[in-house]
Amino acid sequence: MDPKLINDCVHCGFCLPTCPTYALWGEEMDSPRGRIHLMKQHVEGTPITPEMAGHFDACLGCMACVTACPSGVKYDRLIELTRVEVERQHVREPEDRAVRGIVFNLFPYPRRLRLLRPTMWLAERMAPFLTRANPSLGAMAALAPRVEHRQRLPRLVRARGERRATVGMLLGCVQREFFPQVNAATARVLALEGCDVVVPPEQGCCGALSVHSGRDAQARRLAGRTVRAFERAGVETVVVNAAGCGSSMKEYAELLGYEPGFRVMDLSEYLAELGPVAKRHPLPLTVAYHDACHLAHAQGVRAQPRELLGAIPELVLREIPESAICCGSAGTYNLLQPEAARDLGDRKAKAVGTTGAELLVSANPGCTMQIAAAMRRAGGTIRVAHTAEVLDASLRGVML
Repeated sequence: MDPKLINDCVHCGFCLPTCPTYALWGEEMDSPRGRIHLMKQHVEGTPITPEMAGHFDACLGCMACVTACPSGVKYDRLIELTRVEVERQHVREPEDRAVRGIVFNLFPYPRRLRLLRPTMWLAERMAPFLTRANPSLGAMAALAPRVEHRQRLPRLVRARGERRATVGMLLGCVQREFFPQVNAATARVLALEGCDVVVPPEQGCCGALSVHSGRDAQARRLAGRTVRAFERAGVETVVVNAAGCGSSMKEYAELLGYEPGFRVMDLSEYLAELGPVAKRHPLPLTVAYHDACHLAHAQGVRAQPRELLGAIPELVLREIPESAICCGSAGTYNLLQPEAARDLGDRKAKAVGTTGAELLVSANPGCTMQIAAAMRRAGGTIRVAHTAEVLDASLRGVML
């Protein structure tokens, strides 16, 4: 932990109303400034106690406080460094270690996730039984999406019409195996806008889940492999369609100690910079757009998705109340802190329900699973789609 970064906090309290856990519990130690106070205690010599680790674990890492802070406190960097210390020094209970072992030996590995796909149809039925055994296992089952058939992308997707650019595309882990239709839509949209899309077959996990959970060695190993895959591909820009992945990849220089040979951009950010050439066909839909925390707060990408959706004829865009409050997904948070995540998911589902929208649009697979599960619990019928899927439908002139 960096004492200088800790001392940047003046404890003004602007972060309090933006913090999801403070909103849930009203506890000072479960607010950003409270956690920074605990970090300061540790830097000054206090060992990491189980109670202290619990407050750090309870943080979603949503970065809403970073957006709200008038002093420019780098809480994002602080919580990541703190979690590395927690993983090094804190001895977890056996059950917690076992759950974390399952999560981090499964989700960063697409081939292992692929083995789960034939059993996904059983997940919702098994959730109540698994919850009784362990809440985290129950959460994994309850969140499982209904997976469509696998869609494999070629190594190169050619631009339609005149080629305007060449970009690399990250497939991701959860996105690749649980939402293959999103990657297919992303490649089609980029191609229709005049991009050759390079998809390196040797790419794996970007390391985001590990970074956000303090698993430093695993994060570096996965990130290094990702960098090598795209540098060998020879692309100058890598387009990412998952908010958490894009956020971590933009910070590779801090993680790895060197700048990769390419820039990283979110899909909506890249399309807005590139400018449209393909014709937009009408989509008569009322849409609510959900700000994924690692897109809005961590990357500062808010206007671009709204601009892209707003440019579609006949599409009506509605804002979600409390849009800055996290849905409770937060990488692995909804697996490791299932009760708090469920409360936040239910809160988000209620807010979405007030919009009267027919379709919820999200730019992160974790958010999609989290909000869809919460909507099912609430008896809602709203569909959930990625920004890429909406754009793809408009460009091809088909209904979602």
